[in-house]
Amino acid sequence: MAETHTSEPPQMAYSRGYSTDVDTIREQEYPLLNETTYLDHAGTTPYAKSMIEAFSRDMTSNLFGNPHSMSLSSQLSTQRTDNIRLRALRFFNADPDEFDLVFVANATAAIKLVADSIRDSDHRGFWYGYHVDAHTSLVGVREVADLGHQCFQGDAKVDEWISELATAQTKAPRLFAYPAQSNMNGRRLPLRWSNQIREAAEASGGNVFTLLDAASMVSTAPLDLSSAAPDFTALSFYKIFGFPDLGALIVRKSAGRVFERRKYFGGGTVDMVVAAGVQWHAKKEASLHERLEDGTLPFHNIIALDAAMDTHERLYGSMSNISSHAAFLAKHLYERLSTLSHWNETRVCQIYQNNQRPYECPLTQGPIVAFNLRNSQGDWVPKTEVEKLATVQNIQIRTGSVCNPGGTACSLGWTGAELRRNYTTGLRCGDDNDVLGGRPTGILRASIGAMTTMKDVDALVDFIAEFYVESIPPVVSVNPPAENDSVGRHFYIESLSVFPIKSCGAFKIAEGKKWEVKKEGLAWDREWCLIHQGTGAALNQKRYPRMALIRPSLDLERGVLRISCGVMNDAVSLEISLGWEDTTLVSTSLCSSTTKRTMVCGDRISLHAYASPVVSAFFSDFLGVPCTLARFPSQTSNRFSRPARLSSTWKNKFRKFIMPGSFPPDFPPPAREHGQNPLLLSNEMPILVVSRSSVNRLNETIKANTKHGAGASKAVAADVFRGNIVVAERLVQMGDAEQPYIEDHWSSLMIGPDQLRMDVLEGCQRCQMVCIDQFTGQRRPEPFSTLAKTRNMDGKVEFGRYAALSGEEDEVFDSDSPDRRTVMVGDVVVPSFLDD
Repeated sequence: MAETHTSEPPQMAYSRGYSTDVDTIREQEYPLLNETTYLDHAGTTPYAKSMIEAFSRDMTSNLFGNPHSMSLSSQLSTQRTDNIRLRALRFFNADPDEFDLVFVANATAAIKLVADSIRDSDHRGFWYGYHVDAHTSLVGVREVADLGHQCFQGDAKVDEWISELATAQTKAPRLFAYPAQSNMNGRRLPLRWSNQIREAAEASGGNVFTLLDAASMVSTAPLDLSSAAPDFTALSFYKIFGFPDLGALIVRKSAGRVFERRKYFGGGTVDMVVAAGVQWHAKKEASLHERLEDGTLPFHNIIALDAAMDTHERLYGSMSNISSHAAFLAKHLYERLSTLSHWNETRVCQIYQNNQRPYECPLTQGPIVAFNLRNSQGDWVPKTEVEKLATVQNIQIRTGSVCNPGGTACSLGWTGAELRRNYTTGLRCGDDNDVLGGRPTGILRASIGAMTTMKDVDALVDFIAEFYVESIPPVVSVNPPAENDSVGRHFYIESLSVFPIKSCGAFKIAEGKKWEVKKEGLAWDREWCLIHQGTGAALNQKRYPRMALIRPSLDLERGVLRISCGVMNDAVSLEISLGWEDTTLVSTSLCSSTTKRTMVCGDRISLHAYASPVVSAFFSDFLGVPCTLARFPSQTSNRFSRPARLSSTWKNKFRKFIMPGSFPPDFPPPAREHGQNPLLLSNEMPILVVSRSSVNRLNETIKANTKHGAGASKAVAADVFRGNIVVAERLVQMGDAEQPYIEDHWSSLMIGPDQLRMDVLEGCQRCQMVCIDQFTGQRRPEPFSTLAKTRNMDGKVEFGRYAALSGEEDEVFDSDSPDRRTVMVGDVVVPSFLDD
């Protein structure tokens, strides 16, 4: 909320002044939020249904032409734009005699327009100062400040600088920028600075300008530019109304001289241009916005702004009403989070605020709560794990540094040198390096908006209480059974699966079929993937759950990969050759390929993408995303083993093609970066082992926690864990109990009559992908919700164990017995334990 002349802080009340109760508004106007707890209003607020309907009626009732023309439809666009420009200025109480409004794409575009223009205004460039709480877009201005820059780390430093302005000698342009509200923790900075800087600069004859980033604040509070008057104000309308995607730069006309020497000009901003010969043009003089709005305005978006303001006023009355409502809920959220504690009275939430009572006054605090979670031992809960589970529970919050590098670093105690060191060790924005050196690398952020309800706030707190508050001391894991406990019982392979196309359905290996094991994993596992045709990134089920319905099957006798899409009765299929050179195995040539670099699980690798439009159309039509199939050529010599025993019909055609999934030795390997290890399409490790006993115990827990009368069973199939090997126990007598999670204590496995040895590695860290039913492609909360409670290992949710062919197998490999390195359904599995 903008500062006013009253000393009394605004009162906080739940939906006071709204057209009706906020829960009714939510139900009628925001159906897309049904069953969703949306707490990311600082990112964008959702748009009202009736606003889109009103805009649609406006668009279908009127013909709007390009405003640069003189036709009736063009003049209508111009008239509406002029009217809406004035209305937007009045929305911020900006006198049109003193201010002009320039339409831009967003707040960042407004900031860049100021930076570029002030750089052009003086041949010396300009000096730049910015507050440490600035959004990334404000920080970026320093890169074009030729006369230097300064980051002010605290309000007191800004006040000190202002006090020295009157004695400053330089006449070169200076620009000071700061946010009206921190988009990290919602702290509202002093709006008085703009007036104080202007007064100090005028007293000294200095050339000092102020830039206010109002985008975060105006989403839930009024901005009164008649009292708080920066030279330039940047904002985004979608932060306020949800739609349209449009921004504005509000310019104090007395500061308009900054734009006089702006070098670039676009269509619509000049009265005349000489294109050939002399370099000359005449800028428009009628208004600032005419000189600055390059090219054709997004006039349809501007027209939508009219409907947005109409709807917003009808529903909520005023921004003051929204500020009161949002402040009330923010205080409630802060108080509830502050009271959460573990069994040993350790606080659950670390809330990042400088004031002792930050949510008492909306003048100094916006409706944003930034925090992290700790367990009962004081260890940080990884932010990405919280976000994963929140997503499963249909709770939408923001995590990371939230585009506020200075505020986040200060709150978490990181210095610039430490952050650069973290970058060299692999830390990147948006990754899952959640805790480094005992400190979190980012925060959790809940932000409240006009249509947030008490139910939303309580849902977040109840979620944290259910999954992260430890009411009793943590249970120590069960030790492996004593030797005499396992007499007579044994483990065996219940099922074998490979996933020829990464993140698609499984191919179940039939009983009695021996399947070869390579260093890279089971034969043919993840040799292909689907890549986006625009970005080149590999697709995954987390984003495209229908990938579960893409079911590949291997026909080794015919040498083809058969792929079906859809439910069984309506499935369509495609066949491609398993070989690299032979394209006669299918009716259409599908194996022509081009080499592409793509991202798989965060690694950049080279793939051979299928160029055939038949292939891309097959997958693109089914998933509704432009994609194609790609294959990963091996880079390790161990993939080039002897040809498999094929039928005489196919033997000649596949002399270079061997079972399973190897590549011809003369096929050129893809380029890779120097020092980079060979990569596969498997997520982290070659083989994933899942215990049937653990799946059974998990389902017992799910059923026990399912409320009576909740409907269908929430039990899950082992398939959701996408294991290569499912190991089960064979009990010898009645009363024997299974040993769930015994795999946590395994160090190695001896499998089958030839005692093939595999090393058991770390646990498999799980994400919300396990909530996708592999038979229907539908999402549901389980099993991740229960796993988060029962399988939380140092903040990571784990289920299943990774395994790999033991290095000892190379020493005992018998070239005359290539079948030795195989596994089969029914093979006996003999584990060794970590304590053995």
